[in-house]
Amino acid sequence: MLDATVLIIDDDDDILLSARLFLKQQVKQVITCKSPKEINVLLSKNEVDIILLDMNYQKGASDGREGIYWLEHILSIDKDYVVILMTAFGNVELAVKAIKKGATDFILKPWENEKLFATISAASKLRESNRKVKKLEKIHSSLQKDMIRGFENIVGKAEGIKQLQNTLLKVAPTDANVLILGENGTGKQVFAYEIHGNSQRKNQVFMHVDLGSLNENLFESELFGYAKGAFTDAKEDKPGRFELADGGTIFLDEIGNLTLPLQAKLLSVLQNRTVTRLGESRERKVNVRLITATNMPLNEMVTKNTFRQDLLFRINTVELLLPPLRKRGTDILLLANHFMLVFSSKYHKENRSLSAKAEDMLLNYKWPGNVRELQHVLERAVIMSDGNEITEEDLQLSPQRFAQNAAMPDEMALGDMEKMMVQKAIGKHKGKLSKAAAELGLTRAALYRRIEKFGI
Repeated sequence: MLDATVLIIDDDDDILLSARLFLKQQVKQVITCKSPKEINVLLSKNEVDIILLDMNYQKGASDGREGIYWLEHILSIDKDYVVILMTAFGNVELAVKAIKKGATDFILKPWENEKLFATISAASKLRESNRKVKKLEKIHSSLQKDMIRGFENIVGKAEGIKQLQNTLLKVAPTDANVLILGENGTGKQVFAYEIHGNSQRKNQVFMHVDLGSLNENLFESELFGYAKGAFTDAKEDKPGRFELADGGTIFLDEIGNLTLPLQAKLLSVLQNRTVTRLGESRERKVNVRLITATNMPLNEMVTKNTFRQDLLFRINTVELLLPPLRKRGTDILLLANHFMLVFSSKYHKENRSLSAKAEDMLLNYKWPGNVRELQHVLERAVIMSDGNEITEEDLQLSPQRFAQNAAMPDEMALGDMEKMMVQKAIGKHKGKLSKAAAELGLTRAALYRRIEKFGI
């Protein structure tokens, strides 16, 4: 028995009785009515999957105009309704018109039960398929909105970050290719999301492809797709990531990891704006916005002939170089407070605050893992902390890690930078400490501690 509810609309009592007697053995529920004027009420009260709709209701009518009218009315309520039109007057032109108007199928009366069941069965599968597609579209839309909402503001007020934000706002509305450079954990993916979220394609797909984790043998099939029978396990046609991202943005992360042969294949796709699935000769046009990222020195790689210069020219119309966290001064505390709010909410804990010693520890640590490491440290600290204040012990930054970073810029240099930023913020806001603290991402108490510390 099909898990479907069928609504039958016909002015002939015999047709309704015949259809009900047969279909009640084949489907979950059968609803019948004699007048299409009841459609609105019936659809509002029942979750209908398939509608069998007669095409003529007035005596002597045979042109099907009433059926076409009510078909359009039903689809105006929900374009995904599956409607099968019925008529006792076989007419090819009428059938073609009905299909063009959105009918799923067309059946002649009187019908053979086997034919009716086959039609209903096919319609049920189509309805289920439409539901799945609609659900996936909603999930995708929700994920896209969540992603954009989560990264709609890049956290940071360091001068380098402000310059990047200004560049981003200029380039995002265009379709220019963007190359994002920076150490691991500096937020390259966050910037890619931000570009997409401020572009003309923001309501379309954002496709993230981690080339670093993609097996070389799967590169073509994953990015460009394959045809059924292209290789042993290719049991059906499958579009690649470029096709799936059509109309949206594709973000190729870790592009520096590609071998020269794979770089050549990627370059061909970018130049021609077409992909050819494995096992096919047909070229398919794709319209995507390209964003790439890497932590590798591509210009040096070009000199060493390990990265194609023509590919580098193709991908870096605009280049963004993200600074490491150790060079972002009090952005460290701004980000730390941001992550504390996020994780306090996630783990249902009261908002945490950092102790003075914890703040100093965060500022003096060199963050080899950059923002990603800071995020993980704060998540763990929120989980493990017992009180409302996060202490240096909660951060669990081992002394060995500090010692290993001794060769990096010393604490005095970082302290001088912090002092300068505090003085600049106070001067900018003409001594108004609340505004200065807000700009620095500090509480008033934390700002007072720094004023005392630096003798400002």
